[in-house]
Amino acid sequence: MTSLERKGTLLVLSTAFISGVSIFINKFGVKGFDPFVFTWLKNSLVAVFLLGLLLGTGEVGALRKLSGKDWLLLIAIGLVGGAIPFLLFFKGLSLTTGANAAFIHKGMFVYVAFLAAVLLKEKIDWRFLLGGAFLFLGNALFLKVLPLGVRQGDFLILMATIFWAGESVLSKHALKKLSPKVVSFGRMGIGSAFILLFLLATGRIASVAALTVPHFGWVILTSLFLFGYVVSWYTGLQYLKASVATSILLLGGPVTAFLTLVGSGVGIVPTQALGILLLIGGAILAGRVYELVRS
Repeated sequence: MTSLERKGTLLVLSTAFISGVSIFINKFGVKGFDPFVFTWLKNSLVAVFLLGLLLGTGEVGALRKLSGKDWLLLIAIGLVGGAIPFLLFFKGLSLTTGANAAFIHKGMFVYVAFLAAVLLKEKIDWRFLLGGAFLFLGNALFLKVLPLGVRQGDFLILMATIFWAGESVLSKHALKKLSPKVVSFGRMGIGSAFILLFLLATGRIASVAALTVPHFGWVILTSLFLFGYVVSWYTGLQYLKASVATSILLLGGPVTAFLTLVGSGVGIVPTQALGILLLIGGAILAGRVYELVRS
């Protein structure tokens, strides 16, 4: 593992942790909200944070140097990564459990691996495939999803996950030329603009006037998590294969489930313990986490 791959792995590991905590927190934050308005407010705030980051690091000038093709690519990333899937995900999250949402979302690595192999010509070896199987089964056992079956809203989250998989491949392509900060801002800024158009078209924007201070408190809190997610994710994705990066994200599922278990006071059952072992083994194989020790 090169120093850049090591850096990327550590960054995506932090993304997985942030994701696990974020889904748990967002499950509470979206209550009492129109999920579409909630999504727009926090995504817009993250876009403001990212613009501030571009200004603070002196990279805002890079936006003026973008070509027409670069802008078209960022618009596509904003639509399929920063708008449509967020609307689908948070509507789905308001209708299902946090554990189900985490499980479905973390299955994104399957779709990314396929798309990356076809479009980015990424080679998938047997360790990734075996590790991916361990991670998928480990998540199912740890999150206890299989016995629960499909709930209302799960299909929306699945569709969001497929969109995000496509956006991950687009973003990996964009990162060959553009900086992670620019790609992040494109995703969140342009995505927020698309969501605003949706709110205006459906007449939902008027409900913002009825929000209270606690509502905006949830928006700020969840925005901070999302900001940390996009910054660490796109920076890490720059140094790793898209398939490897998304496999590491699977480790966020148990974080969500662990917080849910702590909140409910329910202990871990034997099948969940087996799930933990499979997750550790899967991360070692698919995410090449073992190379962090060797390098």
